[in-house]
Amino acid sequence: FIVGVTMVKGFETEKDVRMNVGETATIGDYLFRFDGAQDVVGPNYTAARGSFAVSRDGRETTVLYPEKRRYTAQNQVMTEAAIDPGLLRDLYVSLGEPLDNGAWSVRLYHKPFIDWIWGGCFIMALGGVLAISDRRYRIAWRRQEPAVAEPTRAARRKVA
Repeated sequence: FIVGVTMVKGFETEKDVRMNVGETATIGDYLFRFDGAQDVVGPNYTAARGSFAVSRDGRETTVLYPEKRRYTAQNQVMTEAAIDPGLLRDLYVSLGEPLDNGAWSVRLYHKPFIDWIWGGCFIMALGGVLAISDRRYRIAWRRQEPAVAEPTRAARRKVA
C-alpha cells in the first residue's frame, strides 16, 4: 500500500490547459484531443459533456466524456471526471469552466500504479486472514485454563 501511494505520487502527471475544439494536449505518453462539448439532460441535472479522444503512439485508445453538471433541485454545479482505468495507469479528464469561443479549461491527469494501492490493500487483508488462521495461535488459545482463585491463609484457617 505504502509503496503504491509513493509510486503514484512520485510519477503522476497533472496538467491544466485551455483547449479549443480540435486542439491537443500531451501528458505522459498520451495525446488528448478535445472534440467539443454538447449539452445533455439527465434525470435531475443538465450538463455540458466534453469529448476527448485519447491516443498513444498514434493509435486511439479510448474516448473520455467528462461532464460539468448543474443539479436543478439545489442549483449546485459538480464536475464529473472521466476515468480510463488501466492495469498500469489511470487517465483522468475533468472539465473546468467554459471560456470564450467554445474553449474550456481542462485538467488532465496521468496516474501510473493506481492498482498497486489496491494490490497493497489486498495483500494486507490476505496477511490478516493468514495470521488469524495460523494454527499455533488457535491451539495456544484453547489450552488456556480458566483462572481459579486460591484461598488465602486466613480463609484456610477458618475452614480447618
